[in-house]
Formats: sequence, C-alpha cells, structure tokens
Amino acid sequence: MLRLVYDLLWYLALPLLPLRLWWRGRREPGYRAQIGERYGRYAFAPRPPVLWVHAVSLGETRAAAPLIERLRVAFPEATVLLTHMTATGRAAGRELFGDTIRQAWLPYDAPFAARRFLAHFRPSAGLILETELWPNLLGAARAADIPVLLVNARLSARSARGYARVPSLARAALGALAGVAAQAEADAGRLRALGAPTPVVTGNIKFDIDPSAAALALGRALRAQFGAERPVWMAGSTRDGEEALIVDAVARGALPPGTLTVIVPRHPQRFDAVAELLRARGIAHVRRSAGRPVPPDVAVVLGDSMGEMMAYCAAADVVFIGGSLLPLGGQNLIEPIAVGKPTLVGPHMFNFAEATATAKAAGAAIEVAGPDELVAEVGRLLADAGRRAALGAAALAFHAAHRGALDRLWSWLEPQISAALAHRRQPGAPTGDAEG
Repeated sequence: MLRLVYDLLWYLALPLLPLRLWWRGRREPGYRAQIGERYGRYAFAPRPPVLWVHAVSLGETRAAAPLIERLRVAFPEATVLLTHMTATGRAAGRELFGDTIRQAWLPYDAPFAARRFLAHFRPSAGLILETELWPNLLGAARAADIPVLLVNARLSARSARGYARVPSLARAALGALAGVAAQAEADAGRLRALGAPTPVVTGNIKFDIDPSAAALALGRALRAQFGAERPVWMAGSTRDGEEALIVDAVARGALPPGTLTVIVPRHPQRFDAVAELLRARGIAHVRRSAGRPVPPDVAVVLGDSMGEMMAYCAAADVVFIGGSLLPLGGQNLIEPIAVGKPTLVGPHMFNFAEATATAKAAGAAIEVAGPDELVAEVGRLLADAGRRAALGAAALAFHAAHRGALDRLWSWLEPQISAALAHRRQPGAPTGDAEG
C-alpha cells in the first residue's frame, strides 16, 4: 500500500514539476535545460557498454572525479554516463570532464521514467554516490539485471530515522542494491539495519582529493586581492539565515583591526539575496565576481562564484563551515583541512557526524556553539599565529591519516564492474526493460 501511495504522489506531482524547474531556472538557468530528461526522454544514446555514475549535486560530483578517472582508465571501452539532480552538479561535471563523458539528468522516480532511463542507456552497472535512494529506479534496475552499487555511502542518524518511518520503501530500495560501500562503521550499521545487503566499510573518498595546483594558485591570487597583510577568515557554504547571524555577530564582536570577512553562500541563487542583506545592514562589500582588489576600508567580500571553494580556503587564515549554525546538517569540512587551515564548525554537523567527530578528536576542527562564540574564536585565532600553525599542522596530519579510501573502494569495486561488463557481453544477456 505504501508503494502505491508513493507512486500516486509522483503521478500527481509530475504535471507541476516543470513549473518548479522553470521557477528555479530564474536564477539557475541550468534547471530549464533538457526538461524531457527528467521524464526519461533522451536525445542521445552513448556507445555501449555504459557505466552509469550518479552524483546528485555539487559535492558528490567533485567526490566522484577520481573514481570516474579510474573507471575511464580501467575500462576504456566503456562510456561513462554521469547523472545529476541539481544544476550545480551538472555544471561541475561539465567543468571537470568536458566531453570525455556523457551527462544527463536522472529522471524523476515515477515508474515509467525509471524504466525509460534504464531501457535507453542500458548500463552494464550503476554507481550511486553517498545516499540517493529511489525505490522505483532501483527496483527497475534489479528487474533488468543491472547491478547498482551504493558507494562512499553515508547515512546520518537523523536520515536513518526518516527512512525508518517508511520501512517497506527503505527495504525495497536498499534490498535492490548489489552492494554497499560505506564511509564509516556507523554508516554501515544504520544502512544494514534498514535492509542494505552486507555493507563494507572503505572510508570517505573525499579525503583522497588533493588541492590542485590551479586551486592553490587561485588562492594566492585571491589573497593578493583581499590584502596580503590583512587577517582573513571565511564563512563558507553558508545557508539561508546564517549570513545574517554572522554579520550581526561580527558587528557585536571584536575582531582584529583590518579583518576581512569572506562569505561564500552554498547556493548560487542566493548570491543576490546575500548582497541585498549586506546593503540593508549598511555593510560595504565587494563581490568576488568584480575581480578587483578589496579596498582597506571594505570589511566583507561576497564570494559569488562557483567551483572555487578550495581556492577560498587556501586564501583564508581561518575557515568556518556553514550549514552548521542552524540545524541544516553542515557541509563538507575536508577542503579546508586538506589545505591545512584552522577549521571551525557549528553544533549542527549531523550530515557529516563521523568526519566531524574524528576531526575534532584529532585537533583538526573546533566546534562553536553559536555565532557569537564563532566570532570570538575567529578573533582569538587571528590574533595567535602560533595556535593557527598548530591547528593547521594537525589538520594536515589528520588529512594524511585518512587517505586511501579510494584504493580500498576500488579493490572492492573493480571486480564487480569487470564481472558486470563480462556478463553483458554474453550472448542473450538482458539489456533492460522495454521503454514504457
């Protein structure tokens, strides 16, 4: 009965979803492109065999990059199909891979759209990053004898409680997977309890992403624009409501003279809204997109650019991870740690609980209770170069100690991909459901 209700809700929503995409496309035009793909209609058919990788958004797409490179090297005969649900994810995939792979929207999880997707592309295997579970899609893949593996999987306690409220749907989705590689034992335990097939623990592949030379060079250029001698701190990946908390706390606090605050919102559609907030507060600011030096009397930079988070981290003396002052789950804290920056987080990092807990235990991250404590801690760090250096060294050591997840994942994954490709080459092997 729950599955019938789930499908009915999709069918009721489908006529309205183009309006939602068109509305979101006002600020992110990518949402208005190839809308038919959301319903399983595709204008291109890649050369088989196809290896399908799903990275829902920006963070998963970046995390997928080294894994996709391994797929391309190990299986040069295969076409890699990378799917997304968000415009930022698709744009990042285009920037990272160009025309070396094919990209498409993952369809909505209506039964007919899931079947169309699989019948059209006929993937030999599918890899889903982190936790993107669609019951109809996974059920259709299993029926079509297409192995789908959940890799770099994470599941917070809060998300697990949500899935537990719909146990039959969770069991159907997780039970249809051919395998699960989790980031940590806690993730594996929660996934196993919901019905995942014998999860293995391979670690978090985001630790294996090195800062590129280009990102570090851009970081140096940004720092020159910000002011090489100024204290600089960044609030990165901030979410709706957090910027106001931060700028008001800065106004109440006592940062070192000349301190520059760099605010980088998580979502590009909010750049203008944050600029309007700063104007309403009477705060002089410069937008990163202006590409010019920041005058000494301007105390805030609005980071209105995409794909430059590592460079922002490299340019700052101290980094705060947004999405964590309010109960939003936090964002990835590995990027500032990877460049050896003192890293602060708020109390709400439940989407990254394992990485946050281990980073704090290793002295690579500091938790603050709220915006005023955040600004006070930033002030103390900016005034203490020795403590910043010690925290930075701890961050680099922590990052180095957690590398190797990609190798462990690949050792588990490569034989399964090889077997799936071999199976598809056999005469009479199934090639997917008929479109419908």
